[in-house]
Amino acid sequence: MKPFRDKRRDSRPPAKGGAEQPRRRDAGLTAGSEPKLQDRSEPKATPRPLSRRDGALPAEHLPLILEVGPNQDYALLDSGAGEKLEQYGPYRIVRPEGQAIWQKALPARDWERADAIFTGDTDEEGIGRWRFPKTPLGETWPMKHDGIDYLGRFTSFRHVGVFPEQASHWDHMAGLIAAAKRPVKVLNLFGYTGLASLVAARAGAEVTHVDASKKAIGWARENQEMAGLSQKPIRWIVDDAVKFAEREKRRGSRYDIILFDPPAYGRGPKGEVWQLFEDLPALTDICRAILTPKPLAVVLTAYSIRASFFAIHAVMRDTFAGMGGTVESGELIIREKSAGRALSTSLFSRWVA
Repeated sequence: MKPFRDKRRDSRPPAKGGAEQPRRRDAGLTAGSEPKLQDRSEPKATPRPLSRRDGALPAEHLPLILEVGPNQDYALLDSGAGEKLEQYGPYRIVRPEGQAIWQKALPARDWERADAIFTGDTDEEGIGRWRFPKTPLGETWPMKHDGIDYLGRFTSFRHVGVFPEQASHWDHMAGLIAAAKRPVKVLNLFGYTGLASLVAARAGAEVTHVDASKKAIGWARENQEMAGLSQKPIRWIVDDAVKFAEREKRRGSRYDIILFDPPAYGRGPKGEVWQLFEDLPALTDICRAILTPKPLAVVLTAYSIRASFFAIHAVMRDTFAGMGGTVESGELIIREKSAGRALSTSLFSRWVA
């Protein structure tokens, strides 16, 4: 359920997990703004030395389009004219969507039935940037994903605590865990409010969930209680994702599945600076280094980058050279209910053993 997006996407806030931000994950960028250039006075960690790995490249499967359609828990009802109309459980929600450059398919009366509309205006009395045309709503409301209870949230940065397009990855991961028929350890870097971690734990995995935002970790713990999964083995860790992964390598900790969903730009809890194009290859390399001898998968999702999925596909194939398996890359999309159009939300690349 998962950073700053450029105007071609959904103004996703700037950082997650390895980059704490004041809204969704305390990163210090205004949603929808361009990322600030790094201040030259800021400390920058010594780059991890990288060299191209020997061995045959993994097989490849691309483009792979992973689709989420309408269901009883979530539906993209309509989109167009820079907005999207969604159904989250009992509520209809209108939010900006920069990629919806087509025209709305549903009549205005359907859009006017919305329970919550993100306006960009700030309400100094409490919940900012949302307008409630009917009854004022609280910050949270109960939601479900595939039988897992969690809390939806009206945040001041237009998001609601879950990214439904990620359901394709969650289902795939749950299938791998079940098919393994052995103990499986999952590392969820940049974990946000924890739905992926809950799916993995319910499937039987031991999960380590890392996010730089204390607030996000608090929400994730709350979701664990809400889901009735308090007895499942989940470690909730507030830390910079890169530094945590590096320490896990030194400690000899290993994982069967790694999920990472880094921002385009962000800061860690101690001012660590993350730039996706500069830092992604090294983090991907670290992820390989902390896999078990019989790993299952590594899943990378990339929002808000001005690049083709071929770029991250090439990084993943180079990184996992000599390990066999297949690298699958493409886009995550949500299928609209009204006219059946596909709304692309992010790029992804995953290595599957």
